[in-house]
Amino acid sequence: MTLAVDCGGGGIKTSLLDLNGFQAAPPQRTAVRYPFSPEDLLGIIESHASQVERFERITLGMPGMIRRGVVVYTPHYIRKAGPHTKLDPELETAWNGLDMESALHARFAVPALVLNDAEVAAAGVVSGEGAELVMTLGTGLGCAFVDGGRLAPHLEISHAQMRWGLTYDDVVGEAERIRLGDSAWSRRVLRAIDTLWPVFRWDRLYIGGGNSPRISAAARSRLGENVLFIPNAAGMNGGVRAWALAKPHT
Repeated sequence: MTLAVDCGGGGIKTSLLDLNGFQAAPPQRTAVRYPFSPEDLLGIIESHASQVERFERITLGMPGMIRRGVVVYTPHYIRKAGPHTKLDPELETAWNGLDMESALHARFAVPALVLNDAEVAAAGVVSGEGAELVMTLGTGLGCAFVDGGRLAPHLEISHAQMRWGLTYDDVVGEAERIRLGDSAWSRRVLRAIDTLWPVFRWDRLYIGGGNSPRISAAARSRLGENVLFIPNAAGMNGGVRAWALAKPHT
């Protein structure tokens, strides 16, 4: 069994998965209460884990730059009151540079795999053939690129400038969707896709995340046949297959 953990800006979700990636128990969710420390996250996972049967490993997906299980940078949990609020120096120190894989192993005594949350979602949906890009739309923009069934090194596209000196997170994130409304925001998403095409030149694009259902019908009609929408549950359902996709080429 694998305990899959999906960390978002607003909530922590877990699901117990069998060897085929199917849910073996009802998923659980706990809202994030800011300020939010690594110990707060571990405490939520421990609480959820106590409600399910024994598991042999943990897969955790979280926003930000993750390298070899270490949190290089995460955007939300380092802020006093959540996304787009003031940075907290103590939380920055606690999160950035944290070896999350080691922290999970120490707490639960099982192997752990920690990836960017979009990478875990990608593991749940990609075909393994050709170049595949997964975009997740939620608090911000998540991206994962898979080539021939292997995850490419993660790039935090969401922090790159898109237009007007604003990042992708600024332009298509949740705060902007609320400000603009779904219709205008959907046009922003189309623009984001157009700007990313020359960078990745994917064979297939997957769009998911909690805000993907809000993309308007008009915007969807302008997307090509190689664009697929994926369920938000992919963020956890990829928790088993992620172990294979994360292996380096041999």
